[in-house]
Amino acid sequence: MDVSDMEQDAIKLASSAVEFDQKGCVNEAIFYYMEAAQALHLAVIAGSTLDCASKVEEYSKRIEELRKVKAAVRIVADLVISKKQINEQRAKFMVQDALEADEAGKKDEALSLYMEAADLCIKAINETGNSSVKKQLQRLAKQSLDRAEAIKATKQLASLSQLDSLLSFVDTKEKPPTNSHTTSNHTTSTAKAKDTAQPTNRKYTKEEIDVLRFGSLINGREYLPFMAADLQERFAFPMPYSDKHGVLELAEKQRSKLGGWKRPDELMEKPQMIMTISSLSIMQTLVSDCSFVASLAISAAYERKFKKKLITRSVMQISELRIDSDWFKLLILCYVPCICYFASKNLFFSSIIYPQNRKGEPVYNPCGKYMVKLHLNGVSRKVVIDDRLPVDKHGKLLCSYSSNHNELWVSLVEKAYMKVMGGYDFPGSNSNIDLHSLTGWIPERQSLRDKDFDRNTFFEKVRERFHKGHCLATISTGVMGEADADRAGLVPTHAYAVLDVQVVRGLKLLQLKNPWSHLRWKGNYSAHDDAHWTPELRKALNYDNQLAKEFDNGVFWIDWDSALHFYDTFYINWNPDLFPKTTCRHASWLAKDGPTRDSYSLGNNPQYRLEVSPTGATVVWVLLTRHITEKEDFAENKEFITLLVYLNDGKKVYYPYSPPPHIDGVRINSPHYLTRIQVPENGPHRYTLVVSQYEKHKNIRYTLRVYSLVEFKFNNIEDPYRLKKRVSPILEHNKIEILQYCWEWTAATAGGCSNNKATYGNNPIYQINIEGNGQAQLLVELRAPKDYNNGFDIICVETNAEKPFNKTTSGSFRPGYSALEISVPCGVYNIIPCTFSAQQLGHFFLDIGSSVQSTKIARLK
Repeated sequence: MDVSDMEQDAIKLASSAVEFDQKGCVNEAIFYYMEAAQALHLAVIAGSTLDCASKVEEYSKRIEELRKVKAAVRIVADLVISKKQINEQRAKFMVQDALEADEAGKKDEALSLYMEAADLCIKAINETGNSSVKKQLQRLAKQSLDRAEAIKATKQLASLSQLDSLLSFVDTKEKPPTNSHTTSNHTTSTAKAKDTAQPTNRKYTKEEIDVLRFGSLINGREYLPFMAADLQERFAFPMPYSDKHGVLELAEKQRSKLGGWKRPDELMEKPQMIMTISSLSIMQTLVSDCSFVASLAISAAYERKFKKKLITRSVMQISELRIDSDWFKLLILCYVPCICYFASKNLFFSSIIYPQNRKGEPVYNPCGKYMVKLHLNGVSRKVVIDDRLPVDKHGKLLCSYSSNHNELWVSLVEKAYMKVMGGYDFPGSNSNIDLHSLTGWIPERQSLRDKDFDRNTFFEKVRERFHKGHCLATISTGVMGEADADRAGLVPTHAYAVLDVQVVRGLKLLQLKNPWSHLRWKGNYSAHDDAHWTPELRKALNYDNQLAKEFDNGVFWIDWDSALHFYDTFYINWNPDLFPKTTCRHASWLAKDGPTRDSYSLGNNPQYRLEVSPTGATVVWVLLTRHITEKEDFAENKEFITLLVYLNDGKKVYYPYSPPPHIDGVRINSPHYLTRIQVPENGPHRYTLVVSQYEKHKNIRYTLRVYSLVEFKFNNIEDPYRLKKRVSPILEHNKIEILQYCWEWTAATAGGCSNNKATYGNNPIYQINIEGNGQAQLLVELRAPKDYNNGFDIICVETNAEKPFNKTTSGSFRPGYSALEISVPCGVYNIIPCTFSAQQLGHFFLDIGSSVQSTKIARLK
């Protein structure tokens, strides 16, 4: 948005403020005056030459005057909507829903809705004494019944007697509007008609379907992947919709103050879904979801600044996949619906809040049903809620809300997220996780305490990208003493929204917002710091700290040095549209696969091959997301995950440090781990990506998503030697033969390596006979005690071709684990497992994998 656009935005907001002020709408006037002042501030930063400072001062004074008026006026019960008004609104909403179903060709559903709408219109006609409202309802009832009769005539779905009895209640002189009927070639301009997909090639595997199905059950409730069919969800009902799980578990502070659960029409005069998206209007209450509320605040600020919708209407590039007929049959068989995917370059306009009007904008539903789309466990998922909200004994909301009294979106989006998380007794989160759930934007976590942290480079990166609209940011405090927190004006372990990032004459500053909408920073560059707020600085930031002293809305400036001292972690979420190419894999990793720790062996870790062929240097990001389905897991998060990157031509990796990792990931207890790969020019470059855990105790399901600026190939590294179970002596699995033996080195057989010439011959010997004439892929793995180094030798006894070697080894002797993958001609080979020194006793496992089914093994000694 350029300077002139920002100025026009401020003018429009100021005009709305004046209009509401003249009408006596105090809450709305305060809201728009605040927004106008904020818009003027942004215009000044962008270079506006208007006299913004005087206007900001004028608006600020008027805000204070209106606040005094508001404080003196008690909101009384007659402001809420009456029951008869609610019925009128529901009737109109149902007629609209019926029209949309009719236009979409869903005649059965449309007929039912028309009939129910007519019933409700008639009920409302009998209740109202307003002649103009009665006439409008009669017209709607007539239109609904006429259209129902037309559908009935073609589909034979309704009885004439029912229609005739209903028609007797309404005036039949009115004609239906011309757009109440649809023709076979009619198309609608609603968002529902736009949500179509393009066919592509890749389909989900059965494992991916199982992973997505498992991830649908979160805290005992099912949240299915969001599909195109969900855009046709029914929202209109003659009675208020009640979700059977709609009364959420409350936090302790909420329970102590609970007065009941109320709907918007019992709390507000004119409920609206969205009045004007603003970060300043969002208020956190008793729920410990500061990171989520901070995420809402910065999303709102982004929408306002860049005119791009993230929550009210977002541009989303979903993926390359689409459901085809065979795929759909497979899904039905597995009882797992899947999200429809679009072609990689197609953009999809969608809101996360439903229902919507024909412009794709979320709307208030007097029938009380809503659907929110959240990105959870690898895909976007549907969350259905009702509009019952917790209030105290005085009718004040106990959940987050908008300070604009009639606005609903904050409370409803929070309720949807809290429902998934198991209730308002939320264990706490961080903004990386919450923003990813809201927007699907790529999460990155930066500790401000890392020894390698480059404070200046990081700040400049954030500042540049922030003002280009490439990222959203929050910052969180760590643990601090009560006295220190009180002295600083900060809350321990608390998330703050980053609203602005500025540099003025070399001074680095952040503008932050406390989700509580009160309690601000008290140190350098705070509202009470007269020493640092020079006239030059106040003008550069269009900020008057004298006015700010009078009203604490939780928004403050803080210098970068102070932020680094008092804050622990900086969270960034990046716009995925920065990367035109993306794909993902959904997979599982069972606890039984491999050792608890992978400090010696990576042979059982999930591995992937990434091939990038750029013409110039580029970057590829890979996001590992662990799926979480239980509140306890979310709260404690004992699983430490990471992603290791090896530059070894995309081959499977068996040792953690041979070859050394190209990127050695840090294991963190977060569901998201982001890896950046700097790819040099002149490819192709082939990488091996290895999923890793610290002390693996439980099965995990995860999604691995690749984001790239250029074309790439991304595939699982198939393991032909995967062992399904431990058996002896032979396990046949398709065309792969797996052989595994558990033996031990005893005093008589622990001969040591070939350096121990006198005792080397005492070692156990196993003979492999690979039948056939071609080549065979051979994998030998030795697992032994970690107390001493071990390895093995392979002796070529005879082959049907020229001998590839007389003797080869597993390489350097290693503690705990040795492996060798080799291609050999079919024939007879002896394997000699041994320790480096003689008389090192203990058990060992010898695993042998062969790509030839006819492989036999025997112990020679």
